[in-house]
Amino acid sequence: MYEEIIKEIKSNLGENNELNRRYLTAQLDVYRDHPYNIEITREISRMIWDCLSQDEKEEFREITEKENHLMDILNEISPDIESGKYETALEKLDSFIENYPPMFEDDTVSEYHYFTNTLEEILFNEYIGAEKSIRYIPDNQPLLDLYYIYGFLLLEYNQLDKSEKYLKKALRINPVSARIILELSEIYKIHTYTLNKLFIFTSDALKYAYYPNDIARCYRNLGYYYIEENQMETALALFKYSMNYEMSPLAYVEINYIQSKNPDLKLTSRECEEIIKNKNIQLGVNPFVLETLEKLGSEYEKNLLYNQAGYYYKLLYEITKDEKIIEKINFLKEKINY
Repeated sequence: MYEEIIKEIKSNLGENNELNRRYLTAQLDVYRDHPYNIEITREISRMIWDCLSQDEKEEFREITEKENHLMDILNEISPDIESGKYETALEKLDSFIENYPPMFEDDTVSEYHYFTNTLEEILFNEYIGAEKSIRYIPDNQPLLDLYYIYGFLLLEYNQLDKSEKYLKKALRINPVSARIILELSEIYKIHTYTLNKLFIFTSDALKYAYYPNDIARCYRNLGYYYIEENQMETALALFKYSMNYEMSPLAYVEINYIQSKNPDLKLTSRECEEIIKNKNIQLGVNPFVLETLEKLGSEYEKNLLYNQAGYYYKLLYEITKDEKIIEKINFLKEKINY
């Protein structure tokens, strides 16, 4: 099976090294959960290496020679974060960042990106697009996670300017990451003269979001915005609608607050949706996200790549709760276990 997969991948390579690299990078995502993942990843990595120019190869050699300990520091602080020892984790990252050499910095001809999956790369191409030649940050250099976690910890300790700086570094690497945009929006709740940035960033996050908790958080953010604008009916509609995606205690608190101040204010689900539509706020998941998830699942299924198809169908099910999707997921599980 391994040999057949590698043979198929190689058969799809052409003369254009840039296109080959994009294709090969996507294949890393395709075979992420495959039983031969390690072997396939190694072979694809060799093929990607062969597509690099001499300058690019020298760049990666220099990075390796710098003995970058990105993975080490992230593994070291992970238990601290999980146990709530944020101050300890921040102290360790402060020291690491201070001595950390610049890596994967955009220049006049190239921009560096990292996407969690193919969906995010498609969203980037659809809504933003590259201004320069794209270079992909390899999986073993989790620069995105470093900047995001550091920005998050700085925000926890109210170092807002510094937090914004590093979250924006993370956003430069992945401009369609809803989690990064939403973390930045927390700064704009308290660190701007108006809440316009909160509204703009949250609207962007909603456009890219494909996890239910991120979608719910977007609507809660917008609900907060409309409370501050003293538009309580709209705020109530947004907090109630957020519960379709996450039954959050935060939403309950805000709903109770609004209704305590406005005892006669009651809204049905349909009324909530109409209010949101009338405010020109995206209602539910971005249709392009839904279409892309379905397309990716279908394409992988047609190519008999059932693990990868299941991954995208599961994402689709989580935000739609469509029983037809869960039936398809169960069908794919049977194929995998056959």
